[in-house]
Amino acid sequence: MAMKTDDDRPRRTAFAPAPKPGRRFPREYYVLAGVEQAGPVIGHIAGRPIFERVIDARGGRYRFAGVAPRDITGRFDVLSLQVGEWIVEPGLIYLAETA
Repeated sequence: MAMKTDDDRPRRTAFAPAPKPGRRFPREYYVLAGVEQAGPVIGHIAGRPIFERVIDARGGRYRFAGVAPRDITGRFDVLSLQVGEWIVEPGLIYLAETA
């Protein structure tokens, strides 16, 4: 709930909900599909290998950066991604390598 101040600008009160942060793109926009192994297996998650590096269909190279966190609904938390990070199933984060 917003209150008016003396200069007619809205001011937030303790009772006003903060706007939800969010990207306006579907989560699928942050998932790399059809990647191929480009490095050794460095571990396993959910019975699937974690490759040190992968290559996408266009030749882009990515290195393993971690496991993608999930939000309270169980979906990937794309807000936690940094610039250049992408999700690869089953929930791994890969960082784009620069040339």
